[in-house]
Amino acid sequence: MGRSQETASKKDKEKRRAQKKREKAEKREERRANNNKGKSLEDMMVYLDENGNITDTPPDPNKKIEINHEDIILGAAPIRPDESTIGIRKGVITFFNEAKGYGFIQDSKSKESVFVHINQMEGMLRERDQVQFEIEKSPKGLTAVRVSKV
Repeated sequence: MGRSQETASKKDKEKRRAQKKREKAEKREERRANNNKGKSLEDMMVYLDENGNITDTPPDPNKKIEINHEDIILGAAPIRPDESTIGIRKGVITFFNEAKGYGFIQDSKSKESVFVHINQMEGMLRERDQVQFEIEKSPKGLTAVRVSKV
């Protein structure tokens, strides 16, 4: 039986396969040479400087700032009463649902909308009435109390 004849296309395919095999072996050797495994912990550590930038040098212990753990606020910032929430305010009832017993008052100074319940009203009030009221903090936010018609 005779040997099969090799054609030019078969030789080219063999050359390409051998070339790919050599390239793959070279890449494998390159990855082994540049391997980051085995580095020490100090070589892998990064730090943040006082400006929040990443650096490889540890921070200066003299620049360390002590923070009281009670000063850290988790969640939404609490509403602190200021001059605008203290005292009697004036406004207009923009919405009031008599069936459900609640509504909203628009403050004339800050133009913010404040919730009001029928239990906090003195007398019968309707929409577009001019009122004076005080503000208290409730679990759901600010509410108008001691609401009376002007």
